[in-house]
Amino acid sequence: MFTTDNFDPAELAKFSDLAHRWWDKESEFRPLHEINPLRLDWIDGLAPLKGRRVLDVGCGGGILADSMARKGATVLGIDLASKALKVAQLHALEAQTESVQYREISAEELAAEQPASFDSVTCMEMLEHVPDPSSVVKACAALVKPGGYVFFSTINRNAKAFLFAIVGAEYVLNMLPRGTHEYAKFIKPNELAAYCRAAELNLDQAKGMEYNPLTRHYWLGADTSVNYLLATRKIVL
Repeated sequence: MFTTDNFDPAELAKFSDLAHRWWDKESEFRPLHEINPLRLDWIDGLAPLKGRRVLDVGCGGGILADSMARKGATVLGIDLASKALKVAQLHALEAQTESVQYREISAEELAAEQPASFDSVTCMEMLEHVPDPSSVVKACAALVKPGGYVFFSTINRNAKAFLFAIVGAEYVLNMLPRGTHEYAKFIKPNELAAYCRAAELNLDQAKGMEYNPLTRHYWLGADTSVNYLLATRKIVL
């Protein structure tokens, strides 16, 4: 059984208020546009997207979902922020991205409806915005087929992450709107790994998302002390 109320109304309102700016590459969502090629190539390298059915949990305005569809996947993006979903749907129409669809539904509700239905599942920059991230992890594990990949990205919880992800990104560099993140909701890698093990997901790979503010250059590396990504696979029983 899954909970059906694993969302924070304030978080949904926060992203709904900015929905019209999702596809403005110089807006508050510029970092997502800049890191998207990195995470897309990482996902495609481990679980080739062409010809696969893929779910993007917490898809927002569809930046990752749209790009995965353009790699040849049939993509379903889900979110509970209705305004962001409308923006995603409008962009898909304008860009003629035919192999992506969007639904306003939670991961938990979809898991009860369509278990083991997707070749891969992505859940990026979303876990730190819900009351119970372990419930989302469990739902993602239920949604993927045995042997399939589930990809997560989130933010570590330590002094460096507070300094870089909140003080630096929101107050010094103004990369994100102030109040985008709450430190208490950050998730340590060992905590996320424990959620994955409990959901019968094996850790396959961990990467850190690193950034040089002087050159505005992002890259994937070994440093998971701030932003990090985990690639996991559903256990085959």
